[in-house]
Amino acid sequence: MEIRPEGYQPRRSAGFTLVESVVVLIVLAVLIGAAVPAMGQMLARYQLTTAQLDLIATLQYTRNLAVISGRPKLFCPISASQQCAGDTRWERGWAIGNYRTGNADQLDGPPTLVNVGYNRVVILSTSGRKNIRFQPSGSAGGSTVTFTLCRKGHAEDALALTVSNVGRVASAKAKPDEAAKCGAAN
Repeated sequence: MEIRPEGYQPRRSAGFTLVESVVVLIVLAVLIGAAVPAMGQMLARYQLTTAQLDLIATLQYTRNLAVISGRPKLFCPISASQQCAGDTRWERGWAIGNYRTGNADQLDGPPTLVNVGYNRVVILSTSGRKNIRFQPSGSAGGSTVTFTLCRKGHAEDALALTVSNVGRVASAKAKPDEAAKCGAAN
């Protein structure tokens, strides 16, 4: 028999048992498993919103540049050769600059500003609108153009922005038919 002095308490081992450690790891795995898909969706939505804000800022900059310089400016989707692509797809990037004399659909010289685009975002402009020409008055001749932005294959969170004939840029939620067309684009 063991003799202990009065008031003696046996010392407990400090630390975690194997069972406690495994339970903590399981709880962490479940929490991380639930958070990762939500985080991925949040990041994708953030990239879509960033693309929309970047497009709005560049459109407003181009309009202001035309007004301040007193010269018309061209805003267009960019090709690999740093010229206007002549397409309604803008996710590869865009450029701004002066028109080419005799061909208002191409840049006259190197672009003033280039955006390199977005990989996982689809950006479509209104059918037939392959560029926007801002006049020194600030107007954007032609018809109103709508840009629809969505994640590839995901029409449900599509965004839109419009450029009116007077040059005003406004953002909005995409209309269902525009969103479906954007989501179906490869």
